[in-house]
Amino acid sequence: MNRDIYQEPLVSRYTSLEMQELFSERFKFTTWRRCWIALAEAQHELGLTMVTQEMIDELKAHADDIDFDVAAAKEKEIRHDVMAHVYAYGLQCPKAEAIIHLGATSQFVVCNTDLIIQKKALQLIKKTLINTIDNLSSFCREYKGMATLGFTHYQPAQPTTVGKRNTLYIQDLLMDLEYIEALEQQVKARGAKGTVGTQATFLELFQGDHAKVRELDRLVSEKLGFSTVFAVTGQTYPRKLDMKTAETLAGIGTSAHKFAVDVRLLSNLKVQEEPFAKKQVGSSAMAYKRNPMRSERMTGLARKLMGLPANFAATAANQWFERTLDDSAIRRMDMAQAFLLTDAILKLYVNITSDMVVYPKQVERYLRAELPFMSTEKILMACVEQGKSRQDMHEVIREHSVAAGLAVKEQGLENDLLIRLANDERVPFALNELEEMIGNYQEFTGRAAEQTDEFLDEVVGPVLEKYQDQIGGIDSSLKV
Repeated sequence: MNRDIYQEPLVSRYTSLEMQELFSERFKFTTWRRCWIALAEAQHELGLTMVTQEMIDELKAHADDIDFDVAAAKEKEIRHDVMAHVYAYGLQCPKAEAIIHLGATSQFVVCNTDLIIQKKALQLIKKTLINTIDNLSSFCREYKGMATLGFTHYQPAQPTTVGKRNTLYIQDLLMDLEYIEALEQQVKARGAKGTVGTQATFLELFQGDHAKVRELDRLVSEKLGFSTVFAVTGQTYPRKLDMKTAETLAGIGTSAHKFAVDVRLLSNLKVQEEPFAKKQVGSSAMAYKRNPMRSERMTGLARKLMGLPANFAATAANQWFERTLDDSAIRRMDMAQAFLLTDAILKLYVNITSDMVVYPKQVERYLRAELPFMSTEKILMACVEQGKSRQDMHEVIREHSVAAGLAVKEQGLENDLLIRLANDERVPFALNELEEMIGNYQEFTGRAAEQTDEFLDEVVGPVLEKYQDQIGGIDSSLKV
């Protein structure tokens, strides 16, 4: 690391090597050369005599040994990165120099390479997403029946179970997975479309043979690993695709943000926590602290990711006619960042869900403190069964609930709601009868455990079975 200049934290601190390599200069420029080779091969196979097998062999022989210094020096001179690399490639391939980039515009290599990178990057994202779902699935199964206090408006509400709560995070991620699967169908090759998308130069090269030019478009795309190609383009592939890609990745950020915030809130309650390393330091001043730094990092990275789609929407909206260059600089930053941010977020998500910690006694403590309030609906119904007016009993229970709540908040007392109700002659139950009503707090979780099993078996299971070969092999260790 050069410590004298700014370093991108996404690379130095947060992301996987695989994603970093995909967006590296080496991968980009070697893929440019793959594009030029695919174009030459297709032209040769379709009978363009000026492109020979000897030229193609020479191009292949130097596909990976790029002289970056020569290319950088030439780009500084001519201010054009593609032509600088055409020049550097030509020096290494003197026999093929004349046919490199034949009939193409710069966006032939730039767009097709961008699409190849995004296609591969989506595969990495999908694999990490599936492993996150698998981790959460195991966690949900283990804790499907553990009753815990529910929260609405971050106020105590009807109990749920730890497992059921975490199925909500899986459901969000399954939606993200569906969006990725749909997006993968939209990532097509730009193909060989020429300067403004009309293929005019290629038509001239093939002496007006429309069928061969059309086949050239398909054949080049196939050689680059695509089964489909955009039927029409301007100079670039449609930037609307970038917008949808950013939205899909930002959706993952949204799902992760929701999970991370909940973990932070649960950590404050000492109910459920992210892993905490043996020698991890929570605070430089307060040695006892166990800050949820992984979840906090997820939240911050997700916030950045969720803000990116607006940039892509503006770029797509400002592509004047066949193309304008104001997309170049921002896409160099934002496209890589969108994928790197998603990679970093999911790496954290896998890390956290691999070893989450639950504290059953703390879970029970909160339940028992709030259960008298949670049981009021059950008590109300029991009073009605004894012939009491629902409206009258609702008011009685409301009065005592408010009073008991104030005693807890203002005086720090224990929740004595059941005692207050038992002492009220309008309530037809003694204290022991009221306590018996709420004795088994598992009854208050409804079908949470059953819903968890059904969801995991019927919804999650088939997805994990479909992607069985993708599970495992994820390095979720943190650099810092």
